[in-house]
Formats: sequence, structure tokens, C-alpha cells
Amino acid sequence: MRKLSLWLQAHPVVGDGAIAAFMLLLQVADSSTTDNRGYGLVFWLLLPVHALVTVPIAVRRIWPIRSAYVVLLASALLVAVQDDSPVGALVQCMMIYTLVACTTRRVAALYTVLVGALFLAELLTGLDATENPMQLVIVQVVFFTMLAGFCWAMGAFIGARRAYLAEVEKRVRDLEIERDQQARIAVAEERNRIAREIHDVLAHSVSVMVTQADGASYALRQKPELAEQAMRTISSTGREALNELRGLLGVLRNPDEQEPDRIPQPTAGNLHDLVDRVRALGVTTSLELTGDFTGLPAGIGLSVYRIVQESLTNVVKHGGIGAKAEVRAVNDGRRIEIEVVSTGKASLPSGLASGGNGLIGMRERAVVYGGTLEAGPRPEGGWRVHALLPLEPPNRD
Repeated sequence: MRKLSLWLQAHPVVGDGAIAAFMLLLQVADSSTTDNRGYGLVFWLLLPVHALVTVPIAVRRIWPIRSAYVVLLASALLVAVQDDSPVGALVQCMMIYTLVACTTRRVAALYTVLVGALFLAELLTGLDATENPMQLVIVQVVFFTMLAGFCWAMGAFIGARRAYLAEVEKRVRDLEIERDQQARIAVAEERNRIAREIHDVLAHSVSVMVTQADGASYALRQKPELAEQAMRTISSTGREALNELRGLLGVLRNPDEQEPDRIPQPTAGNLHDLVDRVRALGVTTSLELTGDFTGLPAGIGLSVYRIVQESLTNVVKHGGIGAKAEVRAVNDGRRIEIEVVSTGKASLPSGLASGGNGLIGMRERAVVYGGTLEAGPRPEGGWRVHALLPLEPPNRD
């Protein structure tokens, strides 16, 4: 039954058409018995008019105003030839209900007044002089008013219910659209986060390994001990990168799960180890830390480490022979200031040349915590990266 009801709601002409056909049969049957008229010439002449009274019911929900006024005009014609029928009055009540439910109150009120005028005209033309006309008129007017009021109330109720259901459906659609948009945004943010983390884990380690491999190929014959040292550096760097990558994949699979054997992600407390690895590559690097960098929140500590790591990776890749790097970080309790200054060629980092992944990743890490990051060449040569990360949430008052 529910499927049938839903199907009829989706195809209103079918259900209303069945009602129209039934009303037409009643109208024809009533007209044929009026004054024992039968199926003579008058009946066949008025048959199209009877059809105009009932057939518009089929399209009353599609064209409510047009169908209502077609019924009204056809009813007026039948009243003029004194071929009135109770079926026509029933159709008029249905049209009042339809206009109240499907159109504005002004349109429905005007139509109700016109139907009342037609009803009064029909009543006055059918009065018998021997009857008490005033009493009959009052009774009929009261009856019509009650009937029209009932139709109006039903139409208002159904119209309000339809409007409520339409608003609910609209809200559901809006919520579904918003949910899909949020899902797409979340997927895009997650993809960016994964790309940023993988880039930060692999870019530094692979750069170190490539640099050491190039150096080992030159020193293999003349200074085999240096080549052996470079191979040991490649091996240790590869293991560290593999461990970091495993830890990262564990975090991505289960971000809320705390596993005791999970390899911890690096933090600002590991900056000394990072600088030592860069020094081992032949890049003169100094580190100056002011304030506490061991008790930072995990997210901010990781961001500090990755920003410095990416900056030093670009020095290793693009600084050239004799490049130097100075790392300064200050924690004053309210914010962390990071500055990485390098000497050498002031070329663009490879991240920017290949789409800016390195610089974009650093900026995203700073923006996540309400900070800023600036990077660019120095006038005297080299490169400068400057970042500010607030430790306190921004005041939104």
C-alpha cells in the first residue's frame, strides 16, 4: 500500500483522473434523470459541459487555477440552463480545497466568493413563490458557509503539511549536500596531510642518501675510507627513514590508537640530531636554541622539527660547495620563532621548482597552528626561512 501511495503521489494525474471519471459518471447519471429527460438531444448537447465540470479534476494539482475556473465557467453555464447537479457542488468544494492547499490565500478567497455568488444565483432562480424564500436562503447560505469553511480548513491543513514536508526535504537535501562537501574537504585535507608527511619523511633522507652516494662514487678509488663512511651514512639514513615511515603509516592507520611499540615521531627535542646529520654531509651548520624545546606539544614539536628539516634539506640540495646554515629558534612561552639562514647559491628550492611541495608543506604546518612562514632569497646571497608559531590559541574576541 505504501508503494502504491508513493506512486500515486508521484503521478497525481492518475489518481485525480480516476476521481474525475467517477464524478463524470455521477454527473451524467444525475443529468439523465433530471425531469425524466433521458438521453435525448438536450442531454447530448450538455454532455461536453458536464465533462468540463468534472474532467479538470484530473489536472487540479498541476494547473489548480486554470482547472478551477474552467469548472466555475462550466457550472455557471449549467446554472443558466437550469441543469444544476449536486455533483457540480461537490466538484466546487474540491476546487476550493485545492486552491487553498496549492495556491495563495488571495486566489482561494476570490474563487470562494465567486462560487458563493454562483450558489446564491442558483438558489434565487430556483425559489418557489409558495415557500418562505428568506428562511430558505438563510439556511442555504449557512450551509454553504459551513461547507466552504470546512473545505478551506482542510485545504489549509494539507497545504501547511505539504509546506512542512517540503521544507524538511529541502533541509535533508541541504544536509546531504553539506555532508558530501565536508566529506570531500576532509578527503582533500587528509590527502594533503599524507602527502606533506610523506614528503617531509622522505625528502630529507633521500637527499642525504643521494648526496652521500654521489660522494662515495668519487671517493671509491682514491679514498675508500670516505666511501665506506658514506655508505654507512646511507645505510643509517635509510633505516631512520624506514622507521619514520613505519611510524607515520601507523599514525595514519590508527590516529587515535596508542600502541606501545609504535615508533615515536621526531620533535623539536631532536633538532640536535638533525643538525649533526647535516654536518656529517659537509654542510657547516650551527644551532642556537633559546627556551625550552623538550616539553612542547607533540604537534607543534613535530612542526618545528619538519620546518627546520625541510629548510636544511634545501641547503643540502641547493647550497652548493661551501654552503653554511644557521638555525635559530626561540621559545618565549607565547610563541616559537624559527629562522634558518643559509649562504651559497640563492636558487629556488627544488620543492618550489617542482610545484612548491616543500614550501607549501612548511606554510601549511605553520598555518595549522595560526602561525606564519616566509621564505625567499637573501639580498647578499643564500636563502632565509622565517616562521612564527603561537603557543597560545588566538584570541577571537
